[in-house]
Amino acid sequence: MLAEPSPAPPLPPAIGTGQDGRAREAFFDNAKLPALVLVVCGHFWEPLARQPGHRAVHAAYLLVYAFHMPVFVFVSGWFSRSFTARPHQVNRLIGGVLVPYLLWTTLLGRYTAWLNGRAFTLDLLTPAWVTWFLLSLFLWRLSAPLWRQLRAPITVAVAIALLAGALPLTPQLSIGRTLQFLPFFVAGLTLDRDKVLALRGNRALRIAAVPLFALAAVAAYRAVPRLDAAWLYRSMSATGLHSGYLRWAALSLALGVAGAVLGAAFLALTPTRHAWFTALGAAGMSAFLVHPFVQLALVHQGAYDGAFLASAPGHLALTAGAAALALLLSTPPVARLLRPLLAPRLGLLLRRQSLSPEAGPPPARDR
Repeated sequence: MLAEPSPAPPLPPAIGTGQDGRAREAFFDNAKLPALVLVVCGHFWEPLARQPGHRAVHAAYLLVYAFHMPVFVFVSGWFSRSFTARPHQVNRLIGGVLVPYLLWTTLLGRYTAWLNGRAFTLDLLTPAWVTWFLLSLFLWRLSAPLWRQLRAPITVAVAIALLAGALPLTPQLSIGRTLQFLPFFVAGLTLDRDKVLALRGNRALRIAAVPLFALAAVAAYRAVPRLDAAWLYRSMSATGLHSGYLRWAALSLALGVAGAVLGAAFLALTPTRHAWFTALGAAGMSAFLVHPFVQLALVHQGAYDGAFLASAPGHLALTAGAAALALLLSTPPVARLLRPLLAPRLGLLLRRQSLSPEAGPPPARDR
């Protein structure tokens, strides 16, 4: 892999580009695609989940939110294992994560303001909806060298996530999600490589996964009247959720364990070999960033207020359409079309860095 900005820069590493030039694990790209489809479906379900009378959709929404972002963050940690803040890696982080964050926060913020008929105010410290992930990933990846130096990195990350509940969290810098999803990133970054890869095709876990998800679906259905989905967004402290700190910490820890267990079951069900959809998972950033424009347009046009989407056939059509949109936006032609906004050329902004051939990528200190 070239250390300096290339004429055709790779797609951004925000959802899983390796940093050291080694062959990508098809397993994780395979996992990213269904996780991405669930992200898109969840966002398209959200307006219905917030309305009364759609308990099944609301339950599906809770179930998906229980594990889909933990999986995304864990995989992002996995693809950050070789990041040591070398100059060429920092260049890629700026060009593939920070600059796209700035661009898409501006675009999505302006688009939302236009739909709502209000003036646009630029606030680059406050993410616009899905762009929180880019900002959080930028901060997580910068911290990667620190976590490798700790004796118990996951324990420390969990302690920090629980401490977040006592802080006056604000939307700026996506600090709530950055702190509360941190354990999943650190787990992907530092867990023993062989133990993580052992999830692939683990027969016992694969057999248990289906009844586990069925049980989780029943729990989500029963939780609909009681559990506010905001608990699963991981963006607010105890005060923001109108809860005492001890209750917040206990429920947050329980939801974190549930996310880890369901995430492991999800990975056990993931195909391990390179397949037709592997490339779609690798190029999923385009779908992640573009689909909100479509969802917001539907909301603005009042599509969710009609009788059709309130019906069971409408729910199925909405889900199928969201999944199809996610797949379409993940295709290589779309990714190539959006490349200037996903991996802009920054040769005039960043210094060229050369990688010493004898140094090679440092071995990851897996735990």
